[in-house]
Amino acid sequence: MKLNLRKARIHMIRLDHIAQFVSGSPQFRIAEAIDDKARLYTYYRQSEIENDLTGMDSNHGDRKQIRTFDQLNTLCQGDLVFSLVSGKSTIVSARHEGYLYTQNYVKLVTGENVDSKYLAYLLNEDKFVRKQLLLGLQGSQVLKYTLKQLKELELFNIPKLEKQQMIGELYFNQLRLEALRNRNSKLETILVLEGLEEANNK
Repeated sequence: MKLNLRKARIHMIRLDHIAQFVSGSPQFRIAEAIDDKARLYTYYRQSEIENDLTGMDSNHGDRKQIRTFDQLNTLCQGDLVFSLVSGKSTIVSARHEGYLYTQNYVKLVTGENVDSKYLAYLLNEDKFVRKQLLLGLQGSQVLKYTLKQLKELELFNIPKLEKQQMIGELYFNQLRLEALRNRNSKLETILVLEGLEEANNK
């Protein structure tokens, strides 16, 4: 058994060996301005992460914004972002281009040999990775992940880029399909209930 463990370690790699990390802007340091000439920023929050994971928009116009002359860290389409609060990661969509991300989020910049969607899949779904993240929360007074913990995550041997791209694409397609099914199921329930109410009132 010990021999097998040694062999397994040979094929493992730390996350900070395949990605660079860009922390978000500290929210408490942002100097809010009332001048219309100041840039208007929209916050990237947990709801945006969920929307980008499913490819759907459920905010219904609920956006938290701030005006400031400060130069803040913003997101671009295609960025891989990780929430230190929820432990979830996603790929930023076009509709969230330019959104401000705070210290509760980290942007991961990968090299040419690592697919961002595949890495998001690993961070969200891989049992070995999730176990490491959960162990890091034990004994903590504040249930929040840390940048140090994220950097030190160990991953099993990364497959070739072509396989990564296939897995990453299938993962996000499946999340969108599941979200569409759930939405259709809710709409169907609403229609049935409306029909029952109408029949009951006749």
